[in-house]
Amino acid sequence: MSNLRGYLGLIALSAALAACGGKKEEAAAPAADAPAAAAPAEAPAAATKVAADAVDTLDGTKFADMKGDAKHGEAIFTQCKACHVIDPGVNRIGPSLHGIIGRKAGEIAGFAYSSANKGSGITWTAEKLYQYLEKPARVVPGTKMAFAGLPKGQDRADVIAYLTEATK
Repeated sequence: MSNLRGYLGLIALSAALAACGGKKEEAAAPAADAPAAAAPAEAPAAATKVAADAVDTLDGTKFADMKGDAKHGEAIFTQCKACHVIDPGVNRIGPSLHGIIGRKAGEIAGFAYSSANKGSGITWTAEKLYQYLEKPARVVPGTKMAFAGLPKGQDRADVIAYLTEATK
C-alpha cells in the first residue's frame, strides 16, 4: 500500500509539472547522457541576465501591440492553476498572483522564493510579465518556476488580461 501511495504521488507530481510545462525526466536525462564537452556551451546562456527593466521578447512581439482577451486568458491560465491561484494570500507551489501587476518580485509574505527571484529587481508590469511568461528561466535565471513558457504572444497577453481583470 505504501508503494502504491508513492507511485500515485509521483503520478500527481508529474501531472502537475506537465500542466505547467515542466519536463521533470526529460530535463535530467540529457545531462547524464551528454558528453562532457557539451557543458561549456550552456554556461553563457546561464550567465546572460535580462535587465530588470528590459521588456524585449524572443519572438520580437510587444505587449503594447496586443489586445488581451480575458476570457481566453482564463482558459490558458488553467495550466497555471497546478501551482498558482489568484486568491489574495493563498500560496501554493507558486505564490498567489493576486495583484501581480505593480508588485515587486519576491515579496509575497509566507512564500519561499528563490534567491534569483528575490534579487531580480523586477517590478511586475504588464510588459515585464509578458516577457517573463514567454520563457521564465531567460528572464530570471535560477527561478524555481518549472514552466517552459507560453510561446504565443497572444496567449501571454490574454493571461495578463485575465489576471488584471480577475484581481481588480
